[in-house]
Amino acid sequence: MWRSVLAFSALALFGAGLTGCAINKFERRDAWRDQAEQVCLAKKLVEPTEFVVPSKEIDGPGPCGMTQPFRVTRLGGGAVVLKQRMTLGCPALAEAEAWLADTIQPAANLYFGQPVAEINAGSYACRGRNNQVGAKLSEHSFGNAIDVMSFKLADGYVITVKGGWRGTEAEQGFLREVFIGACQRFTTVLAPGSNVFHYDHIHVDLARHDPRGLKRICQPLIKFTPQLGSDSPRPMSRPRPPERQPAPPQAPVDIEEDDPYGATPMSRAASPTQVARAPARPAAPSAYASAPAPRPLPARPAPRVAAALPEEDVGGGSEEPLSLAAPGLASGPIY
Repeated sequence: MWRSVLAFSALALFGAGLTGCAINKFERRDAWRDQAEQVCLAKKLVEPTEFVVPSKEIDGPGPCGMTQPFRVTRLGGGAVVLKQRMTLGCPALAEAEAWLADTIQPAANLYFGQPVAEINAGSYACRGRNNQVGAKLSEHSFGNAIDVMSFKLADGYVITVKGGWRGTEAEQGFLREVFIGACQRFTTVLAPGSNVFHYDHIHVDLARHDPRGLKRICQPLIKFTPQLGSDSPRPMSRPRPPERQPAPPQAPVDIEEDDPYGATPMSRAASPTQVARAPARPAAPSAYASAPAPRPLPARPAPRVAAALPEEDVGGGSEEPLSLAAPGLASGPIY
């Protein structure tokens, strides 16, 4: 009797452990992950410093981990502080450094006249996407993804992704430059408006959406004319981003829908950040409005009722951001 109870309890605890971790301990890590890591290390795309320190291998639980993780406290040769230490594999770290040099710092100087001094971002975590039990493992589980929540400038001014995406015109322009630059380097980039999970951060990763790793997912689609490199082509830092192709529209299974806080917003609270709004359009007359009582006047043609103007899709919100494109110019999808 007692043996049966003990055996059942042990199985129950083991099953609860697996469920709580949401990790399949028998799943194997894809071979391309270790291969990409070895290529990056062989090319010395990441140079160890006092701020970028190699650490021992992370192997598990399950397929989580990486062969040569790096503990990172600063980026850009020590110029940019990380609010929280990041643990990344060589490929993601190399692309993050290049993204900082190619886009983030030039955009900060362009829109604010000063560089970024601190970044608040998340990195390695062995878990399923969105912290959901039984979900496909997040790219964070392999040190292959970064979630950026905010940027602090040299004078202390903080630009949050949550407030700045629809914030001042300068904040909108800066974050869209950062977004477009990420789309040139990473295979998955998701910003506010892509889905409900990315209302407060920009997610970037190097997941493979096809065998060769050339397809990418970059959402949401926005109309924006980048100002960086508008006069002449901007030189790219090492490593140079490969030529990538847009992923098919019907490829949601590979999209990293990740929430760094493990929570989904249930309501859209007003942000204290100043919002740049387009002029409000007058409400169109409703076709369902009650007609006034008839008066004994001579017959005349019935008044024409204006059709309701179609609402534009601006990511589910009622506040339409000002267009930041140059007059007379418009860009298509960022692919």
